[in-house]
Amino acid sequence: MGFMYNLIRSQFFTKLPVPTSSFAGQTVIITGANTGLGLEAARHIVRLGAEKVILAVRTVAKGEAAARDIISSTKVKSNTVEVWQLDLSDYESVKAFGARVATLDRLDAVIQNAGILTNNFDVLEDNESHITVNVISATLVGLGALPKLKETSIRFGVKTRLEFVGSDMQWIAKYKESETSGSILDALAKKEGADMGDRYAVSKLLLLYTVREIAARQPLGKARVIVDCVTPGACASDIFRDDMSWLRSVIQGFMVSLFARTTEVGSRALVHGVKPDLEDNAHGAFLQDCKVFPNGPNVDSPKGQQWAQRWIEEFFPKLESIQPGVTKVLS
Repeated sequence: MGFMYNLIRSQFFTKLPVPTSSFAGQTVIITGANTGLGLEAARHIVRLGAEKVILAVRTVAKGEAAARDIISSTKVKSNTVEVWQLDLSDYESVKAFGARVATLDRLDAVIQNAGILTNNFDVLEDNESHITVNVISATLVGLGALPKLKETSIRFGVKTRLEFVGSDMQWIAKYKESETSGSILDALAKKEGADMGDRYAVSKLLLLYTVREIAARQPLGKARVIVDCVTPGACASDIFRDDMSWLRSVIQGFMVSLFARTTEVGSRALVHGVKPDLEDNAHGAFLQDCKVFPNGPNVDSPKGQQWAQRWIEEFFPKLESIQPGVTKVLS
């Protein structure tokens, strides 16, 4: 099954079901929740009865506006939705967020949705922006939340969920940085020769490698934490907002009207990936169209398996260098 066939089938011939699973009594964190997919996922989860939904956002004022919008549309109590600050471009912000998560009484699910897509080469912290935000900080947020997810699962006897938002673009990532004989992270941090048209896809491929490794190191046992990677498909979101020329705006507007899902429809996939009755086979899986889906050749081929092993061997020590002990939460 090729990428284009899969894309056309998914976008034009697959209808994502409206979420119906109850989140009653549960606490859910959603990053990047002040707009787009994150906002609509939060709205669904509040509608489905969650006790507390935390919008993790870079700009608190925008998060508070989103919270008011959700409360108004769902008619829930005002204290159902909280806004927490989180800046994925800043490792210290990520660490502080993890420390705050540890103070929660319970945590049932995390949707790690925040991310960027840009054609500009920018450095944030110690790497190119896609790698810092979409991979390194996203993983640190997930690992930071994992102890509370495990504790909640054991204490309340529930299945908790840790979801990373990926992309089907990982199927076609060229990932030329894999050709380096040195550090992959160093290769990704070099502006010279960087293929920014491929960088978003590469970041989502590396994220999937990471999600699969986290799941493998955290098998379902006494603590039942399902870790998965979900794509919402092509959606009419504002992920391009960081560098939108007038020409790209016109082109994107045309393509969106022809091809893309609304953010509400795409958010259904995100909610499915953290529903309380999520099937165990989602653990370590790539989900598309609300079901477990093939990982693609960049993951399952011999070459893809070599790429994944090499990435993990370099990446997990990198995480430890940023936040010592962070990977030790994996059992």
